[in-house]
Amino acid sequence: QVQLVESGGGLVQPGGSLRLSCAASGSIFSFKIMGWYRQAPGKERELVATITAGGSANYADSVMGRFTISRDNAKNTVYLQMNSLKSEDTAVYYCAGALGTAVIWGQGTQVTVSS
Repeated sequence: QVQLVESGGGLVQPGGSLRLSCAASGSIFSFKIMGWYRQAPGKERELVATITAGGSANYADSVMGRFTISRDNAKNTVYLQMNSLKSEDTAVYYCAGALGTAVIWGQGTQVTVSS
C-alpha cells in the first residue's frame, strides 16, 4: 500500500513563505491526480490545489496567485509552495492522491501563520 507523508509545516509570520512536501512510498505515477487540502479549527476540510499526472494544476480562489503546486516524479514527491501567507491560511494541510477508486491521505502537517 502506497503511503503519503507530509512535511514542511511550521510557524510563520504573515507575509512569509513555506514549502510543504508530500513524499510517496511508491511511484506517484500511480496517482491520476494528487492534491493538497486543509482543515482549519472548526471548519470543514477544503481543497487547496490539485495536479494531474500530466502536470495540469488547479487552485482554490483563496490561494490563487500565492500558492504553487508542483511534482517531482523522480523523487515521488509533490510540493506546495506557499507565499504571502495570511492568518486565514492557518490549518492542518493534508496531501491526498487518487489511486484507482481509492483516495490515499497523508497524516497532515500543521501550518500556523501568526505574528
